[in-house]
Amino acid sequence: MKPAHGVRQRRRPHQERSTRRVRQILDLTAQLLEREGPNRLTTNLVARELGVSVGTLYHYFPNKHSILHVLGANWLDAWQRAFDAVAALTSERTTVAEFVDLAVDNMLPVYRSQRGVQHLVQAMFTIPELRALDEHSDELAVRRLKLMFRRLRVPGAASERERLARLYLKISNTLLLETIRQKGSAARRTLADLKLVLTHLLRG
Repeated sequence: MKPAHGVRQRRRPHQERSTRRVRQILDLTAQLLEREGPNRLTTNLVARELGVSVGTLYHYFPNKHSILHVLGANWLDAWQRAFDAVAALTSERTTVAEFVDLAVDNMLPVYRSQRGVQHLVQAMFTIPELRALDEHSDELAVRRLKLMFRRLRVPGAASERERLARLYLKISNTLLLETIRQKGSAARRTLADLKLVLTHLLRG
């Protein structure tokens, strides 16, 4: 999916030096997003923390939304790759409980590895320039979940499996974000509750 013009990355890195600079910008923005939140994040702040001029930053990204768009796209790509791994390990003999265990355990590291993921998800949901990215990813995830539920023989017509896929996606996203916010036994209990809820949802 091509980003809208206003959030399009200005320059695609081709040389190693440019690739390193873009990686630095993205890594630093993720740290600042975690620390400051999306509203206080600015290109001036990113440039100052990076030790470059705003003009240098603009060589790569025209505004903060374009940086967040790349961060979001990269994170959603990681989500899809984790789902690929789950799909590869799921067969017609896989039970619903086994699928849920596998899916949650594979998705959790995707949420834990992205700094500022809670603010990033919030930004993709609330910032108009990023919303299309979030909606496109959700629709792709729903289509893939529907196919997976059919393989697992989850009861119901196609429309019901779509309803379940949307619920599954919202519940898992919400509680995985809550899990990484928590620590210790609270996080473990929330993760266990998530698995119970999803298993019950798919068993009907």
